[in-house]
Amino acid sequence: MRLLLIGPPGSGKGTQAVRIAEHYGLEHISSGDLLRRHVADGTSIGRAVEQCINQGDLVPDGIVMDILRKPVEAASKRAGYVLDGFPRTVEQAEAAYLVAKSLGASVRIALHLTVSREELIRRLLARGRQAGRTDDTEEVINHRLQVFNESTSPLLDYYARRETLVSVDGDRPVQEVTCSAIAQLDQLCQQFDAGRHR
Repeated sequence: MRLLLIGPPGSGKGTQAVRIAEHYGLEHISSGDLLRRHVADGTSIGRAVEQCINQGDLVPDGIVMDILRKPVEAASKRAGYVLDGFPRTVEQAEAAYLVAKSLGASVRIALHLTVSREELIRRLLARGRQAGRTDDTEEVINHRLQVFNESTSPLLDYYARRETLVSVDGDRPVQEVTCSAIAQLDQLCQQFDAGRHR
């Protein structure tokens, strides 16, 4: 299974990606985690993207593609992957599709987590207080949500046309969201299998 999670900051993408990956025995690949590791390690990539991350802006496409290529290719040779945090624009999705297709690793299902704006802000402010993250202040949160709505929302139309798009209500408790996502994914996998055996 090759799965992409789409959702605004605070929608629970990271949490659900981990849970879904564990359930299906897939690799969880988070562009945000990889970028933050580069920042923490003080690598040349980390120094280049630190300001983007702290301000809530998107990291340049080329950098993200470079750090994701090897993990995505490796995971595709095994059971598959759950990709969280990339692509964030239609342009990124189109570029990623061409690269992934050449590797035999393109996304098959896009899972969209829907959460109300009020709940997103509440979660992100709480996370900022707990973790001391510089990108979880109210000003940066509002900017990140605006960036998501302008840049990432068109991805839903893109994946609805190109792949299979599934929407899950992410406003509910974590376990309910996971159960709903897995139920829909199981149903899709059965349909894919039935299609292959026709």
